[in-house]
Amino acid sequence: MALKIRLARAGSKKRPYYHVVIADVRSPRDGRFIEQVGSWNPMLPKDGEAKRVTLNEERIKHWLEVGAQPTDRVMRFLDEAGLAKREARNNPNKAKPGKAAQERVAMKAQKEEEAKAAAEAAEEEKKAAAAAAAEAPAEEAPAEETPAAE
Repeated sequence: MALKIRLARAGSKKRPYYHVVIADVRSPRDGRFIEQVGSWNPMLPKDGEAKRVTLNEERIKHWLEVGAQPTDRVMRFLDEAGLAKREARNNPNKAKPGKAAQERVAMKAQKEEEAKAAAEAAEEEKKAAAAAAAEAPAEEAPAEETPAAE
């Protein structure tokens, strides 16, 4: 029989209260359990004097020796109490934006490149027009003198 040290929800709607219980992995979250070994009241302030988490350390040590595996949240509580060591996790993909956000960033970068290319093309056209305008008066000057001579 595989055992878990996990949370069982109690309390009313929008007012959660959890019991730390020893349960068979096959039993439902709020269903049958073997023993209650603590509680967690997330509604209490984190830095207040009231105890958010209460644990029966003696019984938890016993169940850990027997082979019960704590869930991640319970492991955090046990780490704070000094009963077990929780390894730090590293998930670098969690900070990355989702697929849709990455697509939006790519579309924005593509639009910026197109706008930059259009601006450069417009600038080249202005330079070409300015160069053509500078060459055209030199060629047109003799043409203008001929009608004035008539």
